[in-house]
Order: sequence, then C-alpha cells, then structure tokens
Amino acid sequence: MPDYVHLKGINKAFPGVQALSNIDFRMEGGYVTALIGENGAGKSTLLKVLSGEIRPDSGTIDFNGKLLSFSHPQDAIKAGISVIYQERQLFPMLSVMENIFIDDIPVNRFNLISRSELKKRATKILEKFGLDIDPTEPVGRLSVAHQQMIEIMKAYRRNSKVIAFDEPTAPLMDDEIDTLFRIIEELKAEGKIVLYVSHRMAEIFRITDRLVIMKDGKIVTTRETASTTESELVSLMVGRDVGDTYKNLSRNDKIGEVVLEVNGLTTEYVRDVSFKLHKGEVLGFAGLVGAGRTEVMRAIFGDDKIISGEIKLEGKPVHFQSPREAIDAGIMLCPEDRKELGLVLPRSISDNISIPVLKKLKKGLFMDRSAEVKLAETGVAKYNIKTPTIDKRTIELSGGNQQKVILARWTSDKLHTKILILDEPTKGIDVGTKAEVYQMVCDLAKEGKGVIFISSELTEVLNLADRIIVMHDGRITGEVMREEATEEKVLALAMKE
Repeated sequence: MPDYVHLKGINKAFPGVQALSNIDFRMEGGYVTALIGENGAGKSTLLKVLSGEIRPDSGTIDFNGKLLSFSHPQDAIKAGISVIYQERQLFPMLSVMENIFIDDIPVNRFNLISRSELKKRATKILEKFGLDIDPTEPVGRLSVAHQQMIEIMKAYRRNSKVIAFDEPTAPLMDDEIDTLFRIIEELKAEGKIVLYVSHRMAEIFRITDRLVIMKDGKIVTTRETASTTESELVSLMVGRDVGDTYKNLSRNDKIGEVVLEVNGLTTEYVRDVSFKLHKGEVLGFAGLVGAGRTEVMRAIFGDDKIISGEIKLEGKPVHFQSPREAIDAGIMLCPEDRKELGLVLPRSISDNISIPVLKKLKKGLFMDRSAEVKLAETGVAKYNIKTPTIDKRTIELSGGNQQKVILARWTSDKLHTKILILDEPTKGIDVGTKAEVYQMVCDLAKEGKGVIFISSELTEVLNLADRIIVMHDGRITGEVMREEATEEKVLALAMKE
C-alpha cells in the first residue's frame, strides 16, 4: 500500500480573514498532486501548515494512519515532510556542501567536521542533478537559479517521504527545469508523495497527475490532470472565463518621442548595449537567464558601475551615482526579486508605498499621516490590492498583491515617473492577476510613460511588447517588432553567439 497524507478539516483564520476553510484532500505516493489557485487562495498558508510553520485552528494531518501535530518546522522534517518554498532558506556565507547537509554534517572520529566526506557526499548529489558547481563555493555567490537547485537538493538528500514544491521553476532555465522534472519523476517512481504548486499551466499538465483547485481558502474541486483542460482549469481557479488575455488588452496606439537613449553601455556584466525607449512604448527585453537583461537595468538605475557608454534621458546625458538619483530623475525599477530587493516585508502596505517620498510627506518636523494614508489608499484602490487595511504587513500579502504594492509605490502622484522598468513582474503570480498586470502595463504606456518589460516567459514578451530587444551573453543580438516577432525568431536571437 502506498504512503499517503490526508489533510482533514483544516481551518486557519488570521485577523480579518479566513485563510483556510475545511480543507480536505488526500495525496498518495507515486503521484504528483498539483495545488493550484489564484494568489490569496490559501496555498501558501496550507503549505505552512504542512511544514509546521503555522498551526491550524482545527483539523488533522493523517500520515499513514498516524495523526501528526507540529510545533516547529523541524518536527515536520523529522516526520519525513519537506517543503521547498519560493523564499530561499539558505546560509549565503556557507558553502554549497554545508547548506545541502546543514542538519546532517558528517564528522570524523574526533567529532570534527569531515570536510572530505562532506565534499564527497555533496559532489555525488551535484552530479545526480547535473550541476557543474564547486561544492566548496559559498552559496551567496551562486545565481538565483542555482540557489533554488540547492534548496531542492536539501530536501532530496533528507530522503523525505513527502516533498512539496512551491513555484520551484520560477528562477530556473529550461535545462534546469528538465533536470528538476527528471528528479520529480524519480521521486514519483520511488513512491514519494509529491505536492507541486505552480501557476505555469504547461508545467502542471506536463508533470502532475492530480489537481486540487483552491479559491478563497476553500477547495473548489479535485480532478485528474488528464481529464481536464487548461481553459476549464483557469475558469475554476478564477471563478470566471478570462478569455484570450492578450486580445482583450486595451493598448496604447500613440507612441511618442524618445525618452531614454542608451549608447555603448558597458559594465562588468554587459558590453556595448545600445537601444532607445519611446514615451508610451512597452519595450520588451527577452533572453535566456543570465543574458544580462537585469544587469543593463541595474546600470541604468545607478546600481551597477558603468565602465563606458552614455545614457540620455529626454535628450540630456545623465550618469546616476545611485538609485536615489535615478528616482529623482523619474526612472523607477521594480526588481526581479521583489521580496528581497523590492519590499520591506515586515512593514505595512502604507510604509512600502510611501518609502521613496517620505520627505514630501513631512509637515514640519513630523510626518503628515493624513497625506500618507491618502497616498496608500489611492494606490490600493488604483491597483485593486486585496487587503482589509493599508496597515497590513506586506509579508502577509500574496505575491500578486505584493507586486501591486510596488507598482503603487512607483506610480504615485508624489513621483514624476517617466520610465518604469519591470523586471519579471509576473513571476510567481496567478493567471487572473497576470491579466490585471498586463492591463496595468498598457495603462501606464497610455499615460505616456516609457515601460521596459523583462520576462522569462516568452509568450508575455511576444504579446505585450511593442518592440523586443533580445540579449545573449551580455550583449544585444537583435531587435524585433511585435508584428513580426515569433517564438522561433526570438529564441534564435537569444541563443546567437
């Protein structure tokens, strides 16, 4: 008989919201169960219950006939349950091998760390995952994608019976995704219980066997993956038919003069990058992970040192020494890693929206609280941020609503935004919220702002951008207009040496 986990009658409430309501479903070994739903549906809360990070108000976790109760995540790990979150739980200063074996470091007969044995074990796992990484390298020096793979290796190494993946492919390249799916297939063949959380429909239909669809903290239905379709699944998730997302967009058809001109930009990471951005234009940047798209934007934003080249804003040369100078000039950046670089998660929605304009909200020596409240409430209303109050901590919001907080910050009437750089703005958010973000991008362009849109989801770039810049290995390899852009053409440029 295969292993099983049965979540029975799980309920969890937070102030002002019922996060989980009578959750009841069963997962079995040898199957990959998908947990899907819009941001805010309750998926993350349920994962935290499963991992022991939070305790449910009521309900039970039945694991092979044994009722489990966790007071701490370590209790879940000891019971054979590992949850791999989007937020990496690594020690940046420690090596790859130390992170993989953090709770099982081999020691020698003198009870000292056996680095040779540690390296041997880590090398074996790295080879299984097909990663050419030095096991002694500090994790903090690795790419986001490789750090994610280290997280997965930690769970794999523990030989857990239950492994839950929370948006595991968000930072991964195609070959790394293939490696991950190969590992998941092996786990499945070994009889492991695999829970897979993702917003990417192609992945869900490729790797999962069963579906658990959530909405507003409740289970809508459960299905066999093979017996449903993408359109049916989306309709169940969002409670409505989203139709053809891109065809329904209200686009800007009045692209204006050049607002940003970059000539021969060279940094430690990119070389000889040149392009123009027009007012009212959505300029897409495509390329494989590591192509240099983010690094170009960091240089423009005053965050990376420029070795050579020129940047012109509205025809005038600029050279920002810091992001503050870029912001004051009207250039705003929504970073790829919104949790680490874009938000102060423990602080409120109001605090996060007002961060760049605190000086403008002062009345004498003190903050003008009424002005701050008005700023935040305007942003919440404009972007339909789901929250009972502007004082809610940002860490408690779903990924999609966190992204909206950043948009509200950079487009407030206290700032004179001329250019908005969006780096992977839809990463980790659901299909319904994605459609909202797409229209928000188009609306910003209709306001006359120049928008730079970076995404690893090629379909987004092809359908949203007016013009597409393609990068490979730190340089621009081509430029394509939306009318003539195809997936094959962009990919060819993205892999061009």
